[in-house]
Amino acid sequence: MPAGGKPTVRSRRLGAALKRLRLASQLDQDRAADAVDCSVAKISRIESGQVSARVGDVRVLLDLYGVQDGAERGRLEKLARDSNKRGWWLDYRTPTLTQLGDFIALEADATYIRSWQPVFIPGVLQTPAYTRALIAANPAVITAEAADEIVKVRQQRREAIQETGARFAAVIWEPALTAPMPSSEAHSAQLAHIAEISRQQNVTIQVLPLDEWAAARVATPFVTFAFGPEPAPEAVAFDSLSNTVILEDSDELVNYAHAFDTLRSAALTPDKSRAFIEKTIKSIPREGRNP
Repeated sequence: MPAGGKPTVRSRRLGAALKRLRLASQLDQDRAADAVDCSVAKISRIESGQVSARVGDVRVLLDLYGVQDGAERGRLEKLARDSNKRGWWLDYRTPTLTQLGDFIALEADATYIRSWQPVFIPGVLQTPAYTRALIAANPAVITAEAADEIVKVRQQRREAIQETGARFAAVIWEPALTAPMPSSEAHSAQLAHIAEISRQQNVTIQVLPLDEWAAARVATPFVTFAFGPEPAPEAVAFDSLSNTVILEDSDELVNYAHAFDTLRSAALTPDKSRAFIEKTIKSIPREGRNP
């Protein structure tokens, strides 16, 4: 059974992939059960993510389904190994971080991450000062200890993406960058941080100009994840008032892929976006400076 006694995002992804491959090979669950010497009920639970498949069983099923692509086999075997792995984020006790577990697991496994943010700076791009300002503005009561943990996790998430080499792309609407922040110092530092990160080879930052209002309204904030060699999303996440919602329905994913393409097309190029950010930094009023 997956860690915690309930389906994890990894066990669900593995189960969905195995089900898709079984159906493509036109085999029923009885045939799969015979191959791994288990009950049909267990195959059903594996395909729904209720239980984790062992690596050996995954290999048998992939042979049965005729999957010969080495990269695909390796990806699914890794999912089987990692389904019960304890996430580093579980070392933190803040309930907010526990609720983010599936999101961080997607982020940790992804090869492509694409983020649209019209209001805030994307989480993995935030400086500690900016994150603390958001926490302070949150109507929920958050202790100083919990605030420290949230800041640490956001920094660790960025480090994890850098270590895996995942390709990260973000489209940020202009007001999220130009609107006043708690202090000019924090504002300048946050934008300088984004400009610096945008120079990394695996990072693409684009600014959507203020007057591109039609594109900005194509969708509320979201993040898509892909896990293979292609950027086509396999999961999408967005925030509700109290939690993070994750969608894996193929029809929904197509809509979000189209939405991101629309945003990216309407946004400034990466080079022009960096120039815009650097120009904005120079225009930020400094505290104590005469107008």
